[in-house]
Amino acid sequence: MAQDPLFLVAAGAVLIVAIILMMGIGNFAKGGDAKTSNKLMKWRIIAQFFAVLLILGFVLIRGQG
Repeated sequence: MAQDPLFLVAAGAVLIVAIILMMGIGNFAKGGDAKTSNKLMKWRIIAQFFAVLLILGFVLIRGQG
């Protein structure tokens, strides 16, 4: 499974979501700019959408085999 390219792309997307989330939490914890927090939340939602699509695609493709 770890050799499957779609799995690696989906795992990378999940990692990107986690990084954006940590950046947003870090910005909130240090009392950063509200506009930056809002921008990070938008990017996290977009990244999360694509991560979910990739995971569903992986499950669909692997479920047929």
